[in-house]
Amino acid sequence: MLMRTDPFRELDRLAQQLSGGATAGTWSKPNPMPMDAYRSGDEYVVLFDLPGVAPDAIDLDVERNVLTVKAERRPAPVAEGVEMQMSERPLGVFSRQLFLGDGLDAERIAASYDNGVLTLRIPVAAQAKPRKIKIDAAGNEARQLDA
Repeated sequence: MLMRTDPFRELDRLAQQLSGGATAGTWSKPNPMPMDAYRSGDEYVVLFDLPGVAPDAIDLDVERNVLTVKAERRPAPVAEGVEMQMSERPLGVFSRQLFLGDGLDAERIAASYDNGVLTLRIPVAAQAKPRKIKIDAAGNEARQLDA
């Protein structure tokens, strides 16, 4: 199972609750690294939207079942003498952390990046998969079988 945490999002949510919620005309800051996650068979698939981020500007680390994704969106090169009129796209280093449950195999995470989407495939660990137990009626002993 994947567990996510974003302390700043939690602080924003708490501040919003304490202030009585958003009012008309209030803009919330968009998440610069939106994510989807789902389970497909014996793996979890996590997708991060990272438009405008070069593949070499993405860093993945796993330490003590915490997966950290860092990405840097750099300013687009502009010709000399060009004056910026509007800049709304967030720039800089962004990071997200996912807490990986003990039932996931953090050693075999696979990552790919295509069209601005980072895809992580996290397999379920073999010891976490369901197993059938065969009951030996003659000796009243149980043996474990791999499913």
